[in-house]
Parts: sequence; structure tokens; C-alpha cells
Amino acid sequence: QVQLLESGGGLVQAGGSLGLSCAAYGSIFRIDNMGWYRQAPGKQRELVATVPRDGTIVYADSVKGRSTISGDNAKKMVYLQMNSLKPEDTAVYYCNAYISVSGLPPRVYWGPGTQVTVSS
Repeated sequence: QVQLLESGGGLVQAGGSLGLSCAAYGSIFRIDNMGWYRQAPGKQRELVATVPRDGTIVYADSVKGRSTISGDNAKKMVYLQMNSLKPEDTAVYYCNAYISVSGLPPRVYWGPGTQVTVSS
């Protein structure tokens, strides 16, 4: 059983900063990719940023230059630092990971989400 748990969401004023963390728990054999997605009310879930085990970090254009994603495979954690926040960054932020559990094919896992609200 694998679980992802996010922390760090909350209410922040426009222009402020916020850091999100996500930890993966369970009998994890390998993590190939971890990242963050978000979903605003009435909108589809969208990519924020991903950090692959071996490869190039990807940022959505909407957060590029304002956000930094980092991963620690040994600790099975991924972090997202967001600066210069805007009201349009308001959303539920979901941790996402592509994980192999011993003896099973890899699959995508999601955390329950953490609310980020940016006030104007």
C-alpha cells in the first residue's frame, strides 16, 4: 500500500510565498517521478511541475520563474516552493508520483490534496 501525503497549504496574500511538501509512504521499490498538479474550482487538473528521477524538471508556463520543485528520492519526498503568488494560483494542490511497488508494475499515485488560497 502506497500513500502520498501533502502538507504546507494555507492562506497567503498576493505576492507572498508558500512551500508545499509531499511524503510517500509504503513498500516502495522505486520512484521514477514526483510532481505537483493543481485544480481550481470549475477547472481541470493541471500540471504545476514535475521532477523525474533522471531527467529534466518541467514547469508549467504559469509558474515558471516563480516556483521551484525539488525531490529527495532517499527520503521519498518532493517539495514545491512558490513565490510571488497570485490569486489565480488558488487551487487544491495534489502530489503525484510514479511508483513501483516490489513485484508489481509501476503506476501513478495521488495525494488527497492541500488547499492553497491566495488573497488579493
